[in-house]
Amino acid sequence: MQITTTTTARRLWETYLTATRTETDAASDVYRSTTPPESADRRATIVLITSVVVLLITNFGTDWKWIVGVGGFLGAETAESLFTTADAAQFNRLAWWAVVQISAYVALPLLAIRYGLGGKPVDFGARGSLKHARVYIGLLAVSIPVIIAVSFTDGFQAKYPFFDLTPGQPFWPYLWIWWVLYGLQFVALEFFFRGFMVHGLKHRFGYMAVIIMVVPYTMIHFRKPLLEAIGAIFGGTILGTMSLKTRSVWWGAALHVTIAGAMDVLSLAHKGLL
Repeated sequence: MQITTTTTARRLWETYLTATRTETDAASDVYRSTTPPESADRRATIVLITSVVVLLITNFGTDWKWIVGVGGFLGAETAESLFTTADAAQFNRLAWWAVVQISAYVALPLLAIRYGLGGKPVDFGARGSLKHARVYIGLLAVSIPVIIAVSFTDGFQAKYPFFDLTPGQPFWPYLWIWWVLYGLQFVALEFFFRGFMVHGLKHRFGYMAVIIMVVPYTMIHFRKPLLEAIGAIFGGTILGTMSLKTRSVWWGAALHVTIAGAMDVLSLAHKGLL
């Protein structure tokens, strides 16, 4: 049994890491040898600058307070009440956060792909694929016991769930709608990090595109519990590598949504709200 397990692990390592890294680096070598340096650098610069703008928006644009400052047609007092004193204030804050995240993660990369890079979304991980599903299911099977163990820590229970359900509060409509927005946010996140960044940089940097992507991906977890931030390093590397292998982000998005959903359910269970 141990020999079989070791052999399977070695085969998976060689197929999904070693071979992917070798193939990606080889394709990058060909690209850089046949593409003028200024053209290669221009494409990489577009991806990186777009990524910086996206990260700025997702970090600062999600703060609802600037809406109050602007006021707009609602007026400052009305805008503030929507996020502070209204019955759905908590939901409104979270919904604004999710909408800004989704919009930035998707819209700006799509604009860059269309008008800056002259490509198509399918070339940046938006390709449908039914292959390799068993590998993602295996990753989920490995992740769930770890998540369950971490869910007992104080840091986890202090952070989750994002939607602070009160005792006796019904799940519908706010929690269910929030879960939909929360899930879409992870789909958008996968498209940006594992799609746009990885596939946008792989021609210029080869497999190193995954490592470049992992840096900002880990940084967006700095406000999360330490174990989750550390896990982002490994999770980002694995999902980035799988995106290169499969040329698709959809299974990774499904995995991410499932794990996030499990974390919310566990947090609600620990607080006796299920």
